[in-house]
Amino acid sequence: MIEAASHHHHSHDHNHDHGHHHHAVSIEQATNKAFLFGIALNLLYVIVEAASGFITNSLALISDAGHNFGDVIGLVLSLLALRLAKVKPTDKFTYGYKKTTILAALANAAILLIGIGILGYESVVRMYNPAPVQGGVIAIIAAVGIVINSVSAYLFFKTQKELNAKAAYLHLLADALVAVGVVVAGVVIKFTNWYWLDAAVSLAILLVILVGTWNLLKESLQLSLDAVPKEIDIHDVEQIIEKNPLVKNVHHIHVWAMSTTENALTAHLVIDEALQRPDIKKLIADVKHALLHYNIQHATLEIETTGDCTDILCDK
Repeated sequence: MIEAASHHHHSHDHNHDHGHHHHAVSIEQATNKAFLFGIALNLLYVIVEAASGFITNSLALISDAGHNFGDVIGLVLSLLALRLAKVKPTDKFTYGYKKTTILAALANAAILLIGIGILGYESVVRMYNPAPVQGGVIAIIAAVGIVINSVSAYLFFKTQKELNAKAAYLHLLADALVAVGVVVAGVVIKFTNWYWLDAAVSLAILLVILVGTWNLLKESLQLSLDAVPKEIDIHDVEQIIEKNPLVKNVHHIHVWAMSTTENALTAHLVIDEALQRPDIKKLIADVKHALLHYNIQHATLEIETTGDCTDILCDK
């Protein structure tokens, strides 16, 4: 998935590209497997956890189930997006559907925020009039969650190159920690009958989701607005391009995310008008190759010569 989209734009470097491609396919298969397994395992657990929450009257379990369900939705959306990102471009969608990966992250964040609102209200109400809950059962169910989240997190850890897989890995890891908290709370409730602790833990869980979701919301919103992806610095891009001795000046640089894995760039390069066609072709190939290593897979470069260049135009 990572660099599969590098165009074979230079034959002398064909092997190099091929290496990227091969590597990408294995990551993608692993990611797909991880997603499918993660979805099945976590969905099953969400059902068990939610049911236990209602039976034992525990908001902490219900919040945690909501938390895990949010992750399942996230995994489903991400998997769907990975599939859609591979659809071939059409006359109407010239980039294919790559951007769905970004919209999926955005939708996931929005859904989680709504869930937080509903459960948060419930928890605050419950803080004021605590209902008796069975601490022992809570602890046991949450302990199962630790195992499930840890196993799932490990699967994604191996494929965390891709933004959605990385998000999934971090999420599942946070879930495992949250489940540890719920276990502790359950044990404490069992021995002390501090029933308010259940609602307090529920609020704490919601806070954890809020922090994570906020970043997801921010990042996916930025990418939706074609902001420069956060791992890319526009000044670095400028330097990479200007490092090429044949480039006199570079301006009108735009960098944006086509999907959660692929980035695009357009730029105008000013070169000496004495350069011959073969040199220009090699220059373009070299710049594209340098950008590919900086995780920009689709570069479109416009060439201007010092001849067409009034001073105003060539000023950045």
